[in-house]
Amino acid sequence: MTDVTILGAGIFGLSIAWSCLKKGASVRIIDPSGPGAGASGGIVGALAPHTPDNWNDKKTFQLESLLMAKGLWAEIAEVSGISPGYARLGRLQPIEDDWSMSLARARIETAQTLWRGEAAWHVIEAGEAALAPLTPTGLLIHDTLSARVHPRRACSALAAAIVAKGGQIDLEGAHEGKVIHATGVAGLEELNTDQNKAVGMGVKGQSALLNFSAPDMPQIFADTIHIIPHEDGTTAVGSTSEREFADPNSTDVQLDEIIARAKKAVPALLGAEVVERWAGLRPRTRKRTPMLGIHPIHDGQFIANGGFKIGFGMAPRVGQVMADLVLDGSNAIPPGFRPEASF
Repeated sequence: MTDVTILGAGIFGLSIAWSCLKKGASVRIIDPSGPGAGASGGIVGALAPHTPDNWNDKKTFQLESLLMAKGLWAEIAEVSGISPGYARLGRLQPIEDDWSMSLARARIETAQTLWRGEAAWHVIEAGEAALAPLTPTGLLIHDTLSARVHPRRACSALAAAIVAKGGQIDLEGAHEGKVIHATGVAGLEELNTDQNKAVGMGVKGQSALLNFSAPDMPQIFADTIHIIPHEDGTTAVGSTSEREFADPNSTDVQLDEIIARAKKAVPALLGAEVVERWAGLRPRTRKRTPMLGIHPIHDGQFIANGGFKIGFGMAPRVGQVMADLVLDGSNAIPPGFRPEASF
């Protein structure tokens, strides 16, 4: 008899499985498409914090998760023998004008307090960065909390570590023990149908990998685009957020525009060849926060959904709080993340 069955092998399902295994439970993951087949199999991988002001439970939860990430991914790499591509190298953002500069400087002190001295928010000269975006003021924000991971490789590493620790990952099977639904867009659509209203939706994202090697450089956020140098010698750019689309898995001119804007923002990327184009649906709840806790329509079961753009950044803490809830009955999930907050 399996202690925990997890439906869905995306980043939430895999992270919860790992946390349950660490607590001594027997775990089986069931996903007909295999690990990282949906949004978690993307290519961007920005683990970027919210701004250090207007603090709330969501930002606290994310901070705790980002601080857990280094230890988690190091352990996963060791157990699996596969690098997830994790590195906490920080992030650069251009400062566009005097108002933005004033705000950026104010956040230097709030970051020191709210980030608990674990990371910093700096204002630097653009010339101090080896790979920098264009900036009208000549200044950049540099935070040291942001990190990167290669989503597809991270899912492969997690899956391999789970199997190495005795967990099962199957395409089908019986739902034994405690059941957790981490089924992404399909799970949100099921809730929409049951509630006869929009609880969540799939938002299409498009991104690309460029043949540009800068594995030790910070990520960049410029013109609303994430630019993420990966350890394998590629650089990811993305992504779109599309609520209306004909095909959720095809790329089009909107991705061409993203690539062009990324190259304009970071001239060093000019001439870099596109080696992969990716599109997929990301699960977004109505309130844009993860939905974690007791399943609202499957009696006695649980739900972990709504990672949207921050799933990988939230995953370490999501795995921890869900394992505590399912196995021990200890509920440390922020009220705003619980399913009842989405209805």
